[in-house]
Amino acid sequence: MHDVIVIGAGLAGLRCAGLLAADGLDVVVLEAADAVGGRQRTDIVDGFRLDRGFQVLNPAYPALRRSVDLDALAMGSFPVGVRVRTEGGIAELRHPVRHPLSIVATLRSGLVHARDAVALARWAAPGLVLPLSRLARNDVSLREGWDAVGLRGPLRTAVLEPFLAGVLAERDGETSNAFAQLLVRYFALGRPGLPAEGIAAVPEQLAAHARDAGADIRLDARVDRVSVGGEGRVVEVADGDPVRAARVVVAVGPDAVADLTDLPRPATNGLQTWWFAAAEAPTTSALLTVDGRGRGPVVNTVVMTHTVPSYAPVGRHLIAATCLLPRGSEPAEENEVRHHLSEIWGVDVSAWELVRRDDIADALPAQQAPLRAARSPRYAEGLYVAGDHRDTASIQGALASGERVARAVLKDAGVSGSS
Repeated sequence: MHDVIVIGAGLAGLRCAGLLAADGLDVVVLEAADAVGGRQRTDIVDGFRLDRGFQVLNPAYPALRRSVDLDALAMGSFPVGVRVRTEGGIAELRHPVRHPLSIVATLRSGLVHARDAVALARWAAPGLVLPLSRLARNDVSLREGWDAVGLRGPLRTAVLEPFLAGVLAERDGETSNAFAQLLVRYFALGRPGLPAEGIAAVPEQLAAHARDAGADIRLDARVDRVSVGGEGRVVEVADGDPVRAARVVVAVGPDAVADLTDLPRPATNGLQTWWFAAAEAPTTSALLTVDGRGRGPVVNTVVMTHTVPSYAPVGRHLIAATCLLPRGSEPAEENEVRHHLSEIWGVDVSAWELVRRDDIADALPAQQAPLRAARSPRYAEGLYVAGDHRDTASIQGALASGERVARAVLKDAGVSGSS
């Protein structure tokens, strides 16, 4: 019998397994897929490096800095700003502290009025200095949070709303105001980007650390059921023998947690990403581009190869376009996406080759107000639950949840661990 079985080799499960194995426990990780990573996967398709949906990695996440060697990822960083399609053309808004020379162009864009700039500063300031527990007191929706500070002009409607729609996977402002403030803090402190080898480089590094510490990671091992067995737990594996351990950590995604526990299925938001290949890029800018005119279905689009050239073969460009994927609604169709992209970029996109379309129904756990505190890692005797749906909907939340569960397991096992 093993000390711990971790079900799921996503970020939370791998981080948890690595910490437990490093402290001397006998750990087995069971993963249903053919590779580690969960929602952080990367595929090579016709020479293009395609993440499973548009992803970004923020080096300002504290749990990320604790978990991986960021230098080894050879990250390319997106510019800190946003490019906005307006009725009059294109406007670029950049981080005023990092790009002070851009302030004049920002003011001339007509998107930033003095009153809105002051309102945005009032809204964002608490997120820069207060812990999440304080931000979450008397939490309201993002929409209500912006209304409360008087943020109502084009900075909100043409810039912030379309930008955050792609980040939060919803456009109605129902997300927790406190959570949005936390994300803005991380955007202010870090420069999000992507590893040269794709987002999968993160879980692959975590898996390597776990294996080096002694963890056994088994792929293509789908778990059907977890039950009580003797003094521990029995995990039944499809097309395999049962595996037994004193303790079990359920670290699956929000779409599967209800299959292995009695927990309700967490609410999620969906995203759809279209990957296009082109011989010529539609712009020389590496900024993320949004449509400030309130049109759809595309919520953001970016030339990936201006930031991570390794995402495409030499001489080709990879363009990502992301749409919302609301549950119960029809997904965007290719002709709609191409038409909207031609308007956003101002170029003919008919020759662009569609490499792949990713429909991620459970892209992010919904973070509706009021924001709930991180859920207890203990679910039942000898049974624990980890994942971003137990913390915050982010890579930071997944890793922090894995760390929290590892500490609980070590404490319950009577091990004085370093994690």
